[in-house]
Amino acid sequence: MVMMGCGGLFGCATFGVWVWSLVDIIRNEPSGGNDKIIWIVVVVLLGCLGSAIYYFVRRPERIRQFGK
Repeated sequence: MVMMGCGGLFGCATFGVWVWSLVDIIRNEPSGGNDKIIWIVVVVLLGCLGSAIYYFVRRPERIRQFGK
């Protein structure tokens, strides 16, 4: 029973990170070019892995370039 509770908590946290990534891409990624669409597709298709890739690869680069 305890294991199921931890798994559910992990699942909710993973889903939250996935949703946060999509919201961040939609709100903050520049509209020029296809970058926004590509990142949405990557995050949707790869799930949590796509969110991690976005967070560690693209987000710091975007913040350096555009300040948001």
